[in-house]
Amino acid sequence: MQSVLVRPQAAVIQPLGSLNAATVVKFQHQLNAAVLSEQNAGLLVDMGQVESMDSAGLMALVAAKNMAQRLNKRIGLCAVPHQVRMILELTQLDRVFEIFEEQTAFYEIAA
Repeated sequence: MQSVLVRPQAAVIQPLGSLNAATVVKFQHQLNAAVLSEQNAGLLVDMGQVESMDSAGLMALVAAKNMAQRLNKRIGLCAVPHQVRMILELTQLDRVFEIFEEQTAFYEIAA
């Protein structure tokens, strides 16, 4: 189960468990809906409850990032667990995404 919180100007998606080929369809749908929503100028993915992520999860994040860029919207990740951060570093996606320690930092930079 994943939750979606809406904050002023940004949506927060909090995926749980594994982001893999078996679970990525729902996650991708939530990412797309949040990015496409005219209520949101940005999207923050709170990775704090993610246990693992494979290439399908990475592709979902990259697709959302590309869509957000096309729409001039901001996307960031926060509370990224060590094992997921390692994957982002190995793929050099840590250079592509804004990564924050906690949700509030995303909003502080936007202010």
